Amino acid sequence: MFTLLKDLCEVHSPSGEEYRMKEFILKYVRANSDKWKVQPEIIDGDEFQDCFILRFGRPKVAAFAHMDTTGFTVRYQDQLIPIGSPDVKNTDILVGRDALGLIECKIKIDEEYRVYYEFGRAILTGATLTYQKYYREDKHYIYSPYLDNRAGIFNLLKVAETLENGLLVFSCWEEHGGGSVPYLTRFIYNNYQIKKVLISDITWVTDGVNFNQGVVISVRDRNIPRRSFIDRIIHVANKSKVRYQLEVEASGSSDGREVQISPYPIDWCFVGAPEQYAHSSREKLHKNDLTQMINLYRILFEGL
Repeated sequence: MFTLLKDLCEVHSPSGEEYRMKEFILKYVRANSDKWKVQPEIIDGDEFQDCFILRFGRPKVAAFAHMDTTGFTVRYQDQLIPIGSPDVKNTDILVGRDALGLIECKIKIDEEYRVYYEFGRAILTGATLTYQKYYREDKHYIYSPYLDNRAGIFNLLKVAETLENGLLVFSCWEEHGGGSVPYLTRFIYNNYQIKKVLISDITWVTDGVNFNQGVVISVRDRNIPRRSFIDRIIHVANKSKVRYQLEVEASGSSDGREVQISPYPIDWCFVGAPEQYAHSSREKLHKNDLTQMINLYRILFEGL
């Protein structure tokens, strides 16, 4: 079941270079959508930069998933500048490519937490590096860098198999400050009058959120969505057999922030599986929580 997730985790697309993930997803859609219940319209173009939308039927609900990851940009004198907030360790290996060839390098972190690379040659300035591929499964768990947000993309592509009405929106730059969601929000509101948005992303295991307890419905993070919309989602979840848990946090954010501060009257909620070791080279996710996430999204597209 998770072969697609493994393939997604292997695509190099740090913030600013989402075009590779876009190409991968669109190739997958074109190869597989003839087996889906409804064949979607692909909406993209220069006005969407590297973002795109899949439209199914007559949409009333949209779900966002960001395509970027954390990583590093090569500066000068072996320096690395973080993309987003990677939780990097001295034992990590980074990979990438520049005009001189493939790169697989060690890192060095000094006492002020500045990050440098160790490689047999100088890496060309501006190259981007991400964690070395590492995907493992056991009976219950998946381990890999970039489950945030490859699992969110995986969720939408599994939901797409049976989706009749809805928009699946694939965004950019979420890990490094956002920026694409405002024009995507404008488009879905002006063209389809969308007023309900789900954020297909991955959250954290905390003192109140645990593995194998189901998908997380976030009541709030740094941002506070409208409670009546959250209550509606909880009501739909309660009527189903999907296992879920509620999250309340004071920090953290997502594409939901940009939906909320937009000038459009759109409700939003973060709904996603929890993971451990976020933004590290060994993120950890429970298979059952991800399965419950897919099940709840299918119900919410019908029931909201």
